[in-house]
Amino acid sequence: MTLPDGPKTLPFIQMLQWIANPLEFMDNCSQRYGDCFTVRLANFKPMVFFSNPQAIEEIFTSNLGQFDSGRANSVLQPWVGDKSLLLLDGRSHQRQRKLLTPPFHGDRMKSYGEMICSITERVISAWQIGEAFSVRSAMQEISLSVILQTVFGLQPGDRSEKLKQLLTNLLDMTASPLSSTLVFFKALQQDLGAWSPWGRFVRQRAQIDEIIYAEISDRRQHPDSSRVDILSLLMAATDENGELMSDVELRDELLTLLVAGHETTASALTWALYWIHHLPEVKRKLLDDLATVGNLDFGAISKLPYLNAVCQETLRIYPIAMLAFFRISNSPISIMGQFDKDTLLTPCIYLTHHRPDLYPEPNQFKPERFLERQFSQYEYIPFGGSNRRCIGMAFALYEMKLVLATVMSRYSLAISGSQAVKPVRRGITLAPSGGKWLVATQRHTSKELVSSQ
Repeated sequence: MTLPDGPKTLPFIQMLQWIANPLEFMDNCSQRYGDCFTVRLANFKPMVFFSNPQAIEEIFTSNLGQFDSGRANSVLQPWVGDKSLLLLDGRSHQRQRKLLTPPFHGDRMKSYGEMICSITERVISAWQIGEAFSVRSAMQEISLSVILQTVFGLQPGDRSEKLKQLLTNLLDMTASPLSSTLVFFKALQQDLGAWSPWGRFVRQRAQIDEIIYAEISDRRQHPDSSRVDILSLLMAATDENGELMSDVELRDELLTLLVAGHETTASALTWALYWIHHLPEVKRKLLDDLATVGNLDFGAISKLPYLNAVCQETLRIYPIAMLAFFRISNSPISIMGQFDKDTLLTPCIYLTHHRPDLYPEPNQFKPERFLERQFSQYEYIPFGGSNRRCIGMAFALYEMKLVLATVMSRYSLAISGSQAVKPVRRGITLAPSGGKWLVATQRHTSKELVSSQ
């Protein structure tokens, strides 16, 4: 079998391009090689990228035994652990997914609405009129507080604040393209003492583990059936054999939720606020949409059509995850060509979302495109697909909508200065560049209607 054509530069050079400027790298590959091409990155097997919806459908609808994803994504192991849902395959993956899914759906998820809005109001109350602030920092504070309360049931206090600071520090270690090299080059993952990058990472992770295991131990010693946080639900859940999750399984799943569940949402919210205030017509339409519901009607807010379109377009134009999970074929397969066993295939979310045949003027932010037509689950894939689709998808969208509605109803905001906000690599994700580029121009009381802006 011959792999599809792709860049001819050395794998080390391709890796540097992938880390430093992933969007330019993928755009250039797509323009030159089309819907299917092979990328060769140092230290990794050759990867076949797909942006053709039909090919993506074939991947997502293949027999579940056709692919392994866990072993294809071992780069995440230092962050989430061996027992994380992200790194499991087969029956182990099915078991963990079944145990983890219920807390993120239905009435259980909706019950978190008041808490999400309350946290948002607390964080944004610190914004000063006329003073530019870091949107990323504020959204990260909100999303991390939300995940700590929903996952652990931790109220503000010593353990919560310490865990919040440790998690922030851990993720900030790969906050730029340069520091993200730590993720992709195993040779850099050497503990040379507390002063070394990997040494700091290992020690931060150990402190996080200490807090998580202490919380698990406390819950086991003092069970409380009235608690509805995700940790309590997971500790009570049993699989088809009546077995509980082990402490290590709980730790790895909790860390997965903490790392993936707040970092991605913070980036998405930051992008949404940028586009809303960068484009006056988008802001006007959104305020009109929000003005049709009451401040505390969480169900109505979550169903607002234009708000939903803004969130969808935010996740389309710069998807936080640029690629769906890698999949390694367990047997030969035919998808836009013949592939042998052990070939690494991946749907490319970013390139699929930028196909002009699906999304005319793909580099323009146009929420209306999601009001004008319905995209299939193979054309619009910000959360991946098949059995690897993000289990927190519904919760993330719900949180985005409530946070945006709360922010827009409490403040009039405006872009400050001429600082450009651009997509940059942050670890394995795509995030907006930092800086203080938004300013509050007017504060509204909780009794004022959104339309008053």
